[in-house]
Amino acid sequence: MQQLQGAIVAIITPFRNGKFDEDAYRQLIENQIENGISGIVPCGTTGESTTLSHEEHQRVIRVCIEQVAGRVPVIAGTGSNSTAEAISLTEHALKDGADAALSVTPYYNKPSQEGLYQHYRELDRIGIPIVLYNVPGRCGVDLLPETVARLAELDNIVAIKDATSSMIVASEIRRLCGDKITLLSGDDLTALGQMALGGRGVISVISNIIPGPWSQMAALALAGDFAAACEIHDRYFHLNRLLYLEANPIPVKTAVAMMGKCADEFRLPLTNLSPGNREILAKELARLELIRA
Repeated sequence: MQQLQGAIVAIITPFRNGKFDEDAYRQLIENQIENGISGIVPCGTTGESTTLSHEEHQRVIRVCIEQVAGRVPVIAGTGSNSTAEAISLTEHALKDGADAALSVTPYYNKPSQEGLYQHYRELDRIGIPIVLYNVPGRCGVDLLPETVARLAELDNIVAIKDATSSMIVASEIRRLCGDKITLLSGDDLTALGQMALGGRGVISVISNIIPGPWSQMAALALAGDFAAACEIHDRYFHLNRLLYLEANPIPVKTAVAMMGKCADEFRLPLTNLSPGNREILAKELARLELIRA
């Protein structure tokens, strides 16, 4: 497997008339690869995975693998709050040829740290590289650095997407794990800071909009040129903040739709961006010359 580093896009899932828009999805993937993205995550949070049927979930991952054709790693989103369901999704991803699986902490049922360890130990046994995903704000449970260190001793736990936005957490993971696990940011706003502390990249939302600049930002940071990376970070900082005007992926998918690359369509309970927030987002996209004013 190619090393997981740089800007890795958590790609949106386009819909049209209520169905998965495969043609638009393939075009989005090509645009990402043409602009230097270092990896693609289908069926993450940004891909609206929780609104997909199991059949759609598997289809979206399969199409991504087909279209990428080995050019960059595909890290399939296969998480669930049911260990058995996460195993099933992960086994399908392995069978279809995914390079790795991104598995979020089990949400809603709030397992203990031992429960989290046992959950991931079961996934480790499948034989595909596993990227842990800690996002306490969405899941209601926090995968502590001490548990990450235990998991890093397993054969197939290779990385963690840390979306806590905490430099303290990032530093503690580095202190406890060293190079046993690859640290990836799950937050574009703080990705550069985390990379300065030894992180290797970001699983990114904003890369759906600006894959070229964000890939360059990550590459510069990996090369140690933080001054140049910071210029890109600063240019897109306000846009990054606006991508959380409402729940992700509503703003980012709206932005991609404004750029003419997909339909502005969501599945309930997600709804279209409110008119006021839409105006705010459009103004910033126009200022950055990503759409016409």
